[in-house]
Amino acid sequence: MIIRYIVLGAGRQGVAAAYDMARYGEAETVVLADLDLAAAQAGAQKVNGLLGKAVVTASQVDAADAAGLAILLGGADAALSTVPPYLNVGISHAAIAARTHLCDLGGEVQYVWQQLALENEARDAGVSIIPDCGLLPGMGNTLAVHAMDQMDQPREVRIWVGGLPQNPQPPFNYGLYFPVEGLTMEYDGAATVLRDGRLTKLPPFAEVEAVEFPEPVGRCEAFITTAGASTCPWTYEGRLEVFQEKTVRYPGHAAMFGAYRALGLFSPEPVEVKGQSVVPQDLYHTLLEPKLRAAGNRDVVVLRVSCRGKDRDGESEAVIELLDFYDEETGFTAMERTTAFPAAIVAQLMAQGETPRGAIRLELAVPPLPFLTQAKRRGFRFAEEVQAPGTAQEVAGA
Repeated sequence: MIIRYIVLGAGRQGVAAAYDMARYGEAETVVLADLDLAAAQAGAQKVNGLLGKAVVTASQVDAADAAGLAILLGGADAALSTVPPYLNVGISHAAIAARTHLCDLGGEVQYVWQQLALENEARDAGVSIIPDCGLLPGMGNTLAVHAMDQMDQPREVRIWVGGLPQNPQPPFNYGLYFPVEGLTMEYDGAATVLRDGRLTKLPPFAEVEAVEFPEPVGRCEAFITTAGASTCPWTYEGRLEVFQEKTVRYPGHAAMFGAYRALGLFSPEPVEVKGQSVVPQDLYHTLLEPKLRAAGNRDVVVLRVSCRGKDRDGESEAVIELLDFYDEETGFTAMERTTAFPAAIVAQLMAQGETPRGAIRLELAVPPLPFLTQAKRRGFRFAEEVQAPGTAQEVAGA
């Protein structure tokens, strides 16, 4: 099957997704579209250079222009949005009008609910609209469904995920592999989790715990952040006792960045400083981003999913773990690989007719086994084990 793809956004994730589609996605053509035509052209040139063939073409489009988007999307089999989450509602309307399947990287559940409200329109148009398809929300949620499938009676799902520099440098011991605004969004607002089967709100940086990963990562900490669980707590309310996601960082991160939040540096509201109006968040981002970018591209992504419950042998725990590293051959970071590639896989599955029609929650739309098959083609190596409860930390990475 030959597939025609559209990628909206020629940033780091968009370029990585275009590469994945062109290399693994049975693509006839991939159109990389951005408001900045020069960025789209540079991205297309990079991917075609890596592949040694001209598969990706560049196009200019305003993601806020529904009519222009519908024209661009018309005739494509599947599209992937890598643009900011607030644009995805309008893009979903355009995809339905064009009768083109759409998935996105998402990240803000308030917009996901608006997209899911288009269920009837999407089904009538014969297309799949699937939000939140990156790393987490995204691949981690699909792996959680796969882990639940190993249990006769799943009860508790916990996910740990993080992108880290391979060679952390003090004082931050952290590197930035996506826009700094996304980091602040992740660390602000409340997270919705399941506790005792009920929806529960928790603040960011709550419930800090120590967690061990295989070398070269080693000892880390994990804590509550927003958005990663996406719609899963609502989907599994009353069916699971626990569903939660925690972000993984090197030790001390939660205390440091929690202090920045407590100081008010995340605030978008102006304050007066010596007679000048200053937006704390703008100042914070301006000072912080170059410091975190200085960590370089060589990163590692850690992802661990645990599902506890009962199987035919009694109490059991299914654990899935992934460690992925910066790719020296292509120059793609682990964060690009683990965010863009899973979304590109979803686009491929949609185009191949392996997802239901309508606007569907990721955990109900993406079949885990075909997804895993495709992920392994991309070089992702998953360590999977079903074991006695409480030994998740013993699983070796692959």
